[in-house]
Amino acid sequence: MFSRRHPYLFFILIFSSITAAAMLGITLLILIGTKSSDLKFGEKVGIIEITGIITDSKSVIHNLKRFREDNSIKAIVLRIDSPGGGVGPAQEIFREIRKTVGVKKIVASMGAVAASGGYYIAAGTDGIVANPGTITGSIGVIIRFANFEDLLSKIGLTPVVVKSGEYKDTGSPVRKMTKEERKILQNFVNQIHKQFIIAVAEGRNMDQSKVEPLADGRIFTGEEAKNLGLIDRIGNLEDAVEWAGRMAGIEGKISAVYARKKKLSFLKYIIDSTLKDLVNNISNPHIWGGYLYRP
Repeated sequence: MFSRRHPYLFFILIFSSITAAAMLGITLLILIGTKSSDLKFGEKVGIIEITGIITDSKSVIHNLKRFREDNSIKAIVLRIDSPGGGVGPAQEIFREIRKTVGVKKIVASMGAVAASGGYYIAAGTDGIVANPGTITGSIGVIIRFANFEDLLSKIGLTPVVVKSGEYKDTGSPVRKMTKEERKILQNFVNQIHKQFIIAVAEGRNMDQSKVEPLADGRIFTGEEAKNLGLIDRIGNLEDAVEWAGRMAGIEGKISAVYARKKKLSFLKYIIDSTLKDLVNNISNPHIWGGYLYRP
């Protein structure tokens, strides 16, 4: 009777029920997938994935701490597929790795790219595994600025800046950079670069004098990096898991356990996945040009 009197409302009710049931089913499948790793047999090696541009350190630090304190996890593998990113987040992750070394064995597994900030992180581990063609290295720091002064002048726009100090608008895109400002920024970059070199020397147990000639921003293949002492072994993710497990004293079967990713609502999961694919499609052509290699 209701369906005859209100056919549209009836249709909306049925459609909404089917949609809700489908979303609930997908959510349950996702939850089951994330929890199934805990049911694996054999001694465990935890895997933490670091992908894309490094802009935040919270989730990686959280997972490092969780695996470090979990007695069922015997060793940790960082799976790095990143061209680098922000200096601060990379340094925070490096520091947490150094806290973990000595408590549990931790190995870095490099994917397609583990350069600049990606290598910074890897350098703090007990060992590094890379593919022969992995893009790595790029030990350096860069700051980029664009100047639109001439363009603004052509279209008749006059920028107005009110500042509290002489250098508050250093790097402004609406005027030329002064020699003193360039000197300040160069000193800043040099300091960060030195911190990078010291971190690599500490993590890789190398003399700074050996790291410095390699820290000119150039990239290396995994094969070159091994010959230079920047990585330890050639291999894939499975090789890294096996090595980490054996270093931790596991003699039998090794089970890989992935860190749980942050739980998202179904709608946010779909949106984030779509945006991630879009960004990857846009950025990939620029990787070989070096645009994404440096922090």
